[in-house]
Parts: sequence; structure tokens; C-alpha cells
Amino acid sequence: MTDEQGTSGAVLVVGGGISGLTAALETAEVGNDVFLVEKSASCGGRVAQLNQYFPKLCPPSCGLEINFRRIRDNRKIRTYTMTTVKAVAGGPGNYQVTLETAPRYVNSNCTACGDCADACPDEIDNEFNFGMDKSKAAYLPHEMAFPRRYVIDKSALSSAGADAVKDACKYNAVDLDMQVETCTINVASIVWATGWTPYDPTKMENLKFGQSQSIVTNMMIERMAAPNGPTGGKIVRPGDEKEIESIAFVQCAGSRDENHLEFCSHICCMATFKQMSYVREQYPDAKIYVFYIDLRTPGKYEKFREVRMADENATFIKGKVADITIEADGGVTVVAENAVTAEKISQKVDLAVLATGMQPSLSLQEVPTELQMDANGFVIADADKAMLSAGCAKKAADVVTCTQSSTAAALKAIQVSRR
Repeated sequence: MTDEQGTSGAVLVVGGGISGLTAALETAEVGNDVFLVEKSASCGGRVAQLNQYFPKLCPPSCGLEINFRRIRDNRKIRTYTMTTVKAVAGGPGNYQVTLETAPRYVNSNCTACGDCADACPDEIDNEFNFGMDKSKAAYLPHEMAFPRRYVIDKSALSSAGADAVKDACKYNAVDLDMQVETCTINVASIVWATGWTPYDPTKMENLKFGQSQSIVTNMMIERMAAPNGPTGGKIVRPGDEKEIESIAFVQCAGSRDENHLEFCSHICCMATFKQMSYVREQYPDAKIYVFYIDLRTPGKYEKFREVRMADENATFIKGKVADITIEADGGVTVVAENAVTAEKISQKVDLAVLATGMQPSLSLQEVPTELQMDANGFVIADADKAMLSAGCAKKAADVVTCTQSSTAAALKAIQVSRR
């Protein structure tokens, strides 16, 4: 174990998504030391997986590239990827935090040349693309990865694969003997920006996710629509790659349900309207069906909703989906009751998209210290204890709201550090 000393006003930011990046930069740019911790192999979080995001329908590069450059240029920020918080001791103004870093099996000599991946014979499911394609066991997490360094899934390497990746690297960057490392840092306050995880759709047995490749999630559609996604930007039915003639969006898949997530996940309606535009751009005549409880597009987004609802090939059914049945030809039939007409609807489509909810990531893992959390797993900020929350660790929110709450958390962290 090693000790990493910051200044007396150092701040720990847990989570390297758009919220954590914002909080880290806002804090560091006024002079505080920042430790930025991310559990995955690269920063960027869920935003990096999107095709476009609101309010300007920008690609992820629009917001992430400038933040990555600002972090590289700011010597006040120390970034730790593949790292988790294991323990927190002390109190506000003087926390001792134990960090654990998993082995990457690639050291800092890496130039991201890709020779190891080219030589590697072993493949794994591509987690970044939600398993819709494969990547090599030696891989760059995604094309915008920061830090831009490869990572190796050692458990998936054959003995031949291990030899191949070592022999292919001319920079001596492959180190398959790396071990777990721990260190202790001293900080004045902690910002929890641990983000969200798509709700597990297999928990909704009636929606049949996993039983047909014609049933996908809204995040899977984002990856398909992205130019760097598994289909190169083309929305097709996974498996047989059939072009879409009809598609159904199933709203509130897991949200607003006392058996799953009791809260509204805030972004799902807007995500569906956005994804309708993806479909319409590629398939001008495709039939689109949206099954919803109610539609929530507050403020300036009402205009966006009105345009999509005016689409003559789009049908909106106010009714919660009761079942999805799998058809022999590869399609599926979505079954619901129209709450307005009391009519039972059975609509056959090529592809069904589940608008799964946003589950706070901390609710799915062991919390390393005593935090105030509500019944849904969102972190309640405690300024007196210098335990703060930002983004979707605080509440379900869109990107704009996340960056606003992250700036607020950074301001509070700075105030705590200067008492």
C-alpha cells in the first residue's frame, strides 16, 4: 500500500462520467487538488455510449473531448481508472480514503498502436456495445477512451493469446504479472458522482428480454445508431440484420413500478422521441408505435415532442404493455390495453425497444462508507460531513441537469476545503 498526499483542501471525485468530469474540473480550476476515481478502464460514463444527447443533439465527442483535454492540461487532477473506493476513515476536512486499483495488464508505455489487439486470437463480448458484437481480449475500451490505453482481459486469454499479445508489443507495455494495488489518499471532502446503470430488463419477465433478438433496450439502440457502434450506425434487427419496417417503443420499462423502480427515470420519453428521429432518418416509411403511461417532455422539449407526434406514420398508444410474444418469423407482438378506448391492442413489429429506467449505480454495490441514501439508492448530500452527490448519483437527470448539479457539488466541496 502507498500513500498519495494532496493538499489540505484536496477533493475526491468518485466517478468519471460527465458529472464526475465536471465536478473535478470545476474544483481543480480554482486551485484545489483533485483525485478523480473511475471503476472502468476509461472515463466518459454513459454519455460516451450515446449517439447524440440533448439539448443540442450533439455526439459525445462534443462534450467529452474538451473535458478530456482540460483534464490532461490540469496538473491539479490525478486520474485513477479501474479503481474503486474500498474504505473511508476520518471526518470532514480530513478523510483517509483507501483506493483499490485492478490490474490493467498494460502499463504506461502503451501508445495505443493496436498491435496487441491485431495479434490477439481471443475474443470477448463487447461490454461497451452491450454484447451486440465482440472485441479482442486485448482492447481499447472505445475510440474516445481516456486515458487512451489498451486493457487486457487476462481471464479470456488462452496461453497462445498471452504469448501473442506479449510478442506483438514493441513497447514492452504488456505486463501480465500486474497485481491489485492499494493506496490511501487524504482529502477534505468527497463528491459521489457514481452515475447510473440501465435497469436489468430480464427482471420484467413479461417483456421477454433475452428470449428474442428482436427485443432490445434503448441504450442498445443508441449504440446501433452511433457511427462507432456495432452496426456502423445502421439500426437493424440484431441477429438477421433485417431492415426495420415497423418498431415499437415500450415506455417506463421498469420505471414507475413498485415492483421495480418506483420513480420516473426522467430521460426515457425524450430518449424515445430522439430515437424516433434516428429511425425516421434511416427508414422514411417505417411504422412506429409508442406505448406509454404518459409523456413527460418538460419546458422547451414540448416542441420536440410535438414534431415527433405529428409524424403520420407514428402511432401513440396510452397503455402499459402487458406482454410481448415472440413470433416464428423473427418479429414480436406487443400486447397492451389502450387506456383511452379500453381496446386490447396486439401489434406485430420487427423490433421492440424497451425504454429501461435509470438505476443509481450505488444501489447495486456495497457502499464503502456510511452515506445518506434514499429508499431508491440515490445519495443525499450531507454538507456537514463533506459528503456530496452529483448527477445521477443524486437523482435521475439529463446531461444538462447533471452538469449543473456537479458544478454545485464542486462549489460546496471548495467551501468545505477552505473552512
